[in-house]
Amino acid sequence: MNVVISNKKKDILSGLGIEIIKEIDGEFTADEIIETFKNFFFQRMILDITAIKNYTDIKTIQKLSLSLDMSKSIILLDENSNTITPEYMSKLISLGIYNFTTNLEGIMYLYNSPNSYRDVAHLHIIDQNISSENKNDNSIVNKIVNKIEKPIANNNSNNNTFVVNYYDVPEITGNKIIGIKNVTKQTGATTLTYMLKRMLEKQYSVLAVEVEKSDFRFFNDRELVSTIDSNIANIVNKNKNKDVILIDVNNSSNAMALCDEIIYLIEPSMVKLNRLMVVNPTFLRELQSKKVVLNQSLLDSNSVSDFENESKLNIFYNIPPLDERLKYLPELIDLLHKLGFSKVN
Repeated sequence: MNVVISNKKKDILSGLGIEIIKEIDGEFTADEIIETFKNFFFQRMILDITAIKNYTDIKTIQKLSLSLDMSKSIILLDENSNTITPEYMSKLISLGIYNFTTNLEGIMYLYNSPNSYRDVAHLHIIDQNISSENKNDNSIVNKIVNKIEKPIANNNSNNNTFVVNYYDVPEITGNKIIGIKNVTKQTGATTLTYMLKRMLEKQYSVLAVEVEKSDFRFFNDRELVSTIDSNIANIVNKNKNKDVILIDVNNSSNAMALCDEIIYLIEPSMVKLNRLMVVNPTFLRELQSKKVVLNQSLLDSNSVSDFENESKLNIFYNIPPLDERLKYLPELIDLLHKLGFSKVN
């Protein structure tokens, strides 16, 4: 029970392999679309943005969002307009619109796995404020707010790829800051952060932080810190005396910019890799210069070599499924040694 509103992208939308109960083609005002579908029950609305008159004005989209359930809508953006700029996409997110793409493959992925805010948070441009206690501090807080460029969404008209770039990353001395980031969904960054913290704290002073999540509460460890994106710099700045700061960065550009290095986690299962390939066909190329770790991996050494040959990635480490309740995890000791923490045993 789906509806389709098409215009310039009609050829793309003709390839949808879903049941369509109602389809209209042409250019319509926001009021006309609202009047047609406000009392119409549908599972998904596939909306070619060029079918909306004056769609480049975000107020037009806002009018739709106030009258239609946009959580059920998938918007096909126009790659030849300002709809693929960081500013426009960020405004869509501010309206609660999280499902947008530029191609058929992206539509079908979002049809089956709709985005939540977490999935698009890295595209959301939010002005950061410096707290009054840090206004005169020339340390991390000022650097991250004033120096990091806004995220830039690089779009390729042939795929659904949005890559966020970071510039002028502040240098931090006196401690080691390591970020941990899931590449494939739910690959265990939070649990790995917790386990690494437990292994490191035997020989080092350690702080473990998660950004824009509150999953740490399930570990019953009062030393774990959960914070929001706009406060991560303050947290790091106040803990410069720590030997190690581990950050489960999620989609926080601020957290990523603070890290000395970032571990990118991939779970090498067919389902997770193929799902990510649909959304971001170039993700393997983007990781070629990164520190990639296989997590929750069932691959043996020969299979890891095969994976490296196929993916063209240099795998930094291969972590099997682990029991986070154990106090001694030799697999993580080897990883920490490779990261330079030779005192861990």
